[in-house]
Amino acid sequence: MKDALMERLKIFLHRENNRTLVGIPSSQEEIVKAEQRLNVNFHEDYIHFIKTFGGAYAGLAIHAFSNGSSLGNESVIDLTLGFREQFKGLPFAEVLRTSYVISMDGSGDPIIINQAGKVFICYHDTGEIKLLADSFEEMIEENFCEW
Repeated sequence: MKDALMERLKIFLHRENNRTLVGIPSSQEEIVKAEQRLNVNFHEDYIHFIKTFGGAYAGLAIHAFSNGSSLGNESVIDLTLGFREQFKGLPFAEVLRTSYVISMDGSGDPIIINQAGKVFICYHDTGEIKLLADSFEEMIEENFCEW
């Protein structure tokens, strides 16, 4: 991820009143175990983010292993395995099998990163899948706004 974007996130997330929006940075061991359990390779930008912030707010809740208390306790493993099970009969089940869930929208639709590093949303009520961004970094740049 670009240094300027990471610096904006650091300044925002380390403000006193935003401490519940940032988790505990992820370890390499946690990352390797999760990749093995989910049978995926996390994208380098996602790894950079979670090694710096853990699960944190960046315009939307980005889940890792230890999230900021305002984001909830679900890890990337919990979300991915849960949605794989819940949606196994829907058209995008195969995409979920080779991707990982990093967030959800306000309707409970999973936001995923596929093995090419592209970010998609899977609409549970229609079975559609829609490209949100060509990369994790692009998604953050499009959604993150300091307040």
